[in-house]
Amino acid sequence: MKEDVAKVRYPKKVRDLAQLEAKSVELQLYDPLNIHGLLQTPEYARGLLLMRRPAYTEDEVERFIAARVARKSVFERDPAPELSFVLEEWTLRRPLGGRALLRGQLEHLLEAGQLRNVELQVMPMDREEHAGLAGGIEVLKFADGSAVGRSPEVATGRPVSDPRQLRILELRYGIIRAQALTPRESSAFIERLLGDT
Repeated sequence: MKEDVAKVRYPKKVRDLAQLEAKSVELQLYDPLNIHGLLQTPEYARGLLLMRRPAYTEDEVERFIAARVARKSVFERDPAPELSFVLEEWTLRRPLGGRALLRGQLEHLLEAGQLRNVELQVMPMDREEHAGLAGGIEVLKFADGSAVGRSPEVATGRPVSDPRQLRILELRYGIIRAQALTPRESSAFIERLLGDT
């Protein structure tokens, strides 16, 4: 179900994000509530979307899934952008949509983590310090040296390009990465979760 980013009827907010992702050379992504959309399998995304209240229509669910699948073209670009994700442990443990969906999602994460341009890190629940408690972070960097980022704590979640605000986001993201498991430890952690699921 591969779709061209330019041909999908996105909701405006998602379309704007997809266009930025398609131009980026580096993405730094932390979502404290869910597995990031770029890493979700279509089945897992469907499971999440069907839980929304008030409920989406079937057409809305299909459009959102198509949008998520189309955004994954970022993984296939040449040259490939550098992708860094920090995932919360609890998002990897909660069997949203059922254990079979979670198994497929964990297997997909292990595959994505093997890509040379992708770094997956897990933030364990037992950490006594956590710099990400103020919400998610997205920082997208472009070939011309510019960047855009967003976080609920900075500019109330609106995209920012001001160097000082971007520096705050990058600082927080760097600390979150330092507090999380390394990519190798994270892969082993996901493998253990998969064995328990």
